[in-house]
This record gives sequence, structure tokens and C-alpha cells, in this order.
Amino acid sequence: MSEHKVADLGAVETKLASARTRLILDKPFLGALVLRLPMKAADTGWCPTTATDARSFYYNPDFIDALTLDETQFMLAHEALHCALSHFARRQHRIKHKWDLACDYAINPLLIDDGLTPPPNALNMPLYKGMTAEEIYPLIDDNSQSETLDTHAYDQDNQDGGRQGQMDERDLEEHQTLEEQQNKEQQNKEQQAKKPQNGNQPGDQGQPRHEPDQGATNRDEPQPQRQQAQATSQPKPESEQEQTPRSGAPAPLTPDERETLQVQWQQRMAGAAQQAMQAGKLGGELRRMIDHLLQPQLPWRMLLARYMNSLSRDDYSWSRPSRREGDFIRPSLRSHQLDLVVALDTSGSIKDTEVQEFIDEIDALKAQVRARVTLLPCDAQLCQGAPFRFEPWEQFCRPTNLAGGGGTSFRPVFDWVDRQGLSPDLLIYFTDADGLFPEDEPSYPTVWLVKGRSNVPWGQRIQLN
Repeated sequence: MSEHKVADLGAVETKLASARTRLILDKPFLGALVLRLPMKAADTGWCPTTATDARSFYYNPDFIDALTLDETQFMLAHEALHCALSHFARRQHRIKHKWDLACDYAINPLLIDDGLTPPPNALNMPLYKGMTAEEIYPLIDDNSQSETLDTHAYDQDNQDGGRQGQMDERDLEEHQTLEEQQNKEQQNKEQQAKKPQNGNQPGDQGQPRHEPDQGATNRDEPQPQRQQAQATSQPKPESEQEQTPRSGAPAPLTPDERETLQVQWQQRMAGAAQQAMQAGKLGGELRRMIDHLLQPQLPWRMLLARYMNSLSRDDYSWSRPSRREGDFIRPSLRSHQLDLVVALDTSGSIKDTEVQEFIDEIDALKAQVRARVTLLPCDAQLCQGAPFRFEPWEQFCRPTNLAGGGGTSFRPVFDWVDRQGLSPDLLIYFTDADGLFPEDEPSYPTVWLVKGRSNVPWGQRIQLN
């Protein structure tokens, strides 16, 4: 059986390379992510299909050999999205098996929507389309017998009795045992290095490396004991057996590794998304999911305060003073009072408690930056009695009667500002962003405080998280 795997390994590697090339050409976003994962053959004992540890793409040669080229593209993109979406760092307290299912249910519809072909038994539920893994997780039955198509090797179960966790522990013990064998093998190599021929060094230098701290030992990944004699042989036609799939599963990520890789993959995803959008080859649910995940994760109050403070910063004036004050030009402190327009979506999608929190926050910020506020509640039309104006020294409070509950259109707010001939320093719109937008962007800055995942066509979007 091992001879059959070795004989087909070259063809499998060619198929993987072809699938990766097609992704780069046809799906540049996914292709750029797949390029970040070195491909490594793995043993069926721990990797029956494919796997990732957020560093590499592991594959079972027999499994890849049985797939079509289109299905191979799907598996490459599937593992890359696990990494790009930081599924290895988002589980927190959740049960591993349920979290793994939720991650697959979140990824597979994105890839299918993007035109990729899934292999048989790939998890797909139309109900979960467009949802994140966190949103899907509570909808999965605690006793679900479903299985993921791939192995999530970046994590280890911390729940008692977890099936995957028990397998990881066994693999980790095997990995440690094989490392001891590898150390003995390294000592044998050092003895052979004193001989005239040193056949292993060229192979070691040519082997791709992903982790600098592993150095030259990446060439000698833990292998079954029956193959260790081949690992020290000189390069020759039969030396292809040195590439026989590794049997030891990678160890789960440490907290520090998880944090570092999360930052790296978020940067990679942002760069890949930007390049794909410039080429016009990123859209649909995949683009919406990426936009949502790349939104700032700071609290919206902090982001809004930072934005308003940048507008209201005191500055110095160097204008020439009156002659009665002398001939010297001295800087004088000049304060600027902000003119804010605050629009409030009253279409019924915003909870009453959220409205009050938003108004309280604006009131606190208004006092800090000396702002005059004009409040415009609106659903499909402006609320009766609008506008409501508040001077800097007045408390910004909620009007007693906020009628609404109809459809949503943002146009009445911007039309009213235009009719008044105003050019506010800032317009803040508190909404779910699900409505009719004006066709043209206004000349003044606009900040959208968005509840939900809908996009805005222009302006600064701040996620309410």
C-alpha cells in the first residue's frame, strides 16, 4: 500500500499545483490565501482527507487522488478560509466538535456561492448561508453526529470526553515519541557527515521551510520507524520514498502562536481582498463576510469619540491682531464648535434600549467637544416635530414621541440638510443600513453606526459590536 502511495505522490502534487494555479487565475482572493499554506503530505492515521494547523495545508494523497480537479480547488480554498477567518482563534469557551461543525457550515456556502465544487459529504445547510460561525454555533444540536470533511489540527478539545480531543492527545504522544527517534536519527547523520559523501544536506537545504525555529529538521518530519533507514540515504531514484507522508499530527497552537497567526492572517486576508477587488473578482457573500470581519473591533463608542475629537481639536490662529495690541504677531488659541446632525433610524429594527444608549453616548460626547446637535428621527420620512435642536449647554435627550415603525429610507435626512443649505461638520446615522440611500455622496463627512452586517455605499462605517 505504501508503494502505491509513493508511486502516485508525484501525480497528486501535480494535481494540487494545477488546482492552486487555477485558483490564482480565476479566484485571486482565494488563490492568494492558498499560496500562504505550504502543502505537505500527511498520513491517513491522523489526516484521512485534508487538514490545516494555520501554518500548512496537509493532505492524504489517496484522498486527493480520488477528487476531481474542481473538488481539489474546493479543499485548498476550504483550508485557507479556515485560516483567513481566524477560526483557530475564535472558539473561546465553545465545545470543539460543535465549533468545528459551525466553521464548516460557515465556509462551505461561501465557496459554493463563489462557484467552487464541493466534494461529497461536505457540510452545507442553506439555513446557515451568510451567517458567521458564532451565529451558527447555538443552532447546532449538542448531540449532532455530523462530521467535518477535514481535520482542524490547530486546536485541541478541552472538554471531557471529546472525541477529537482524545485523538489529538494520542497523536501528540506519538509525535513526541517520534521526535525522540528523530534525535537518534540526527546523531546517526552527524556520524555519516564525517564520511566522504553527505547525501542529506542538499535535500535539507532544498526542502521548503515555514517555521524558522525548526531549522533544517523540517526535512525530517517524524516518519514511521520502518522508513527511518531510507531517510538517511543519499538522493537517488528510490529516494522519493523520503517524501512518504508524515505520521505525526502537528501539535495544537499555543495561545501566543494563536495570537500571532491571527494578526498575520487578518493582514493577509485584507491584502488579498484589496487585490481581488481591484481586479473586479470578489463579490457576493464572500465579500460581505470579509467586509464584516475587517470592520474595526474597537467599541463603537471609542471610535466615535476618536472621530469627533479629531474634528473639534483646538487650534492656534496666526492672523494679525489689532494695531492697538502692538506690532507683534502672537498665536492665539481658537476653539471650534461642532455642528452635528444626528439621524436616528426609527423603522423598528433598532431596539428601544439601543436607542437610549446611543442618545446617552452622543450627549456625553457633545459636552466634551462643544457641539450643537440637530436630531432627525426618520423611517421612510422625518418624524413629526423634527428637527430637534440642542445647544452645547443643553442636555441631548430623547423626544417624548418618536413615531416610526415603517419602511426605511435615508434620503429624507439628506434632502432636509440640502434644503436648509447646511454643511454640518459631521452627520451621524444610527441604523441597520437596510434601506434606500441617496444616489450621490454629500460634501460633508458621514458616519454610519451600523447594527447588523449590511454595507453602506459611502461614508465611514462603524460596527455596533
